[in-house]
Amino acid sequence: MSSVVASPAGAPDFVRRLRRELARRRPALLRRLGRFVRAESPSTDKAALDRFAELLAAECRAAGGEVRLVRQPRAGNHVLARFAARGGVRPILMLGHYDTVYPPGSLARMPFRVRAGRAFGPGAMDMKSGLVIGLAAIEALAALRVPLPAAVIFLTTSDEEVGSGTSRATIERLARGCRAAFVLEPAAGLRGDLKTARKGVGEVELVVRGRAAHAGLNPEEGVNAIHELALQIEQIRRFNDPAHGITVNAGIAEGGTRSNVIPDRARALVDVRVARAADGEELDRRFRSLQPVLPGAVLEIRGGINRPPMERSEAGVALYHRAKALAAALDLPLGEAAVGGGSDGNFTAALGVATLDGLGGVGHGAHSPGEFVLVRSLAERAALLALLLAATGGDAADSR
Repeated sequence: MSSVVASPAGAPDFVRRLRRELARRRPALLRRLGRFVRAESPSTDKAALDRFAELLAAECRAAGGEVRLVRQPRAGNHVLARFAARGGVRPILMLGHYDTVYPPGSLARMPFRVRAGRAFGPGAMDMKSGLVIGLAAIEALAALRVPLPAAVIFLTTSDEEVGSGTSRATIERLARGCRAAFVLEPAAGLRGDLKTARKGVGEVELVVRGRAAHAGLNPEEGVNAIHELALQIEQIRRFNDPAHGITVNAGIAEGGTRSNVIPDRARALVDVRVARAADGEELDRRFRSLQPVLPGAVLEIRGGINRPPMERSEAGVALYHRAKALAAALDLPLGEAAVGGGSDGNFTAALGVATLDGLGGVGHGAHSPGEFVLVRSLAERAALLALLLAATGGDAADSR
């Protein structure tokens, strides 16, 4: 990482003023979270996604950002906001997503509510809390008249939960011009650990074609596609190597039409996760090398790793240590974690961009009816992010 430009980050007086400013804003942060959670945004509902994009764009403009929508014909529109800096150094990319895994109408059975210091609701933690925190950090610095040493590009996408198919190219294009990427996904666990490593994620589809026949009259003339699929699943089960971070899980299997018909088609969807890029390449080779077991069966392999691993790197760890030192000024313990799930930070890290993930809310139960974020973490994490933004500038060699 380049050296830190002169900034107030870490100075005791500035830290006190920052904490006071964000403490004053706590009710507003919770209200914003409520607005965001009540604006449902399922990954597959373009109309709902676009409504949320307009809401977020308005909030970013109110915070002083130059905003445009990256329009998508079928997915939701992505929100791109730029917050100007005092210098000409390379910018910082702040990444988030606003789509959730919850289907339309989920708010009726899991409404936004606050109880015992926890805020519940669809996407409250993953990751609408991160969007609140990102905006709050920018707003707090502006309120304290602390100019950003590097411009902040805040990209919020609509399809992270379904693979980032329409946003990946934009993420990678922006990341190539940035000095660092801060990912506003939730922290790891209730301790609030930051993430310096994530597994690569993919989906492999096994498609088997057999031959139909009557199960009673002439079964010998058929080729049972389900039986072939079962044999293949048993083979790929052996690909698992948890000690090296490799997991393979057949999550969906289907086929056949009736119990008295030899099925001529079956398929399985397999979740694959790897800790290292080299392991992903080897796993792909092993899938492509699979051969049918039953005579007459035809096997087709589709898909593969679609999100490269975020491997622990020197640059990412340097960012973590910087964050840990700044957190100490806030009296926040800050651990480091490697997790099995992927994020859009995987893309930036794979390009060699220093990436720090898990800067969003602290909570539990992502993707479940009991998902919650700790209300106190909104202001705490916003303070940490504000310090990071204030401290992560550039040196003369990095300026344009």
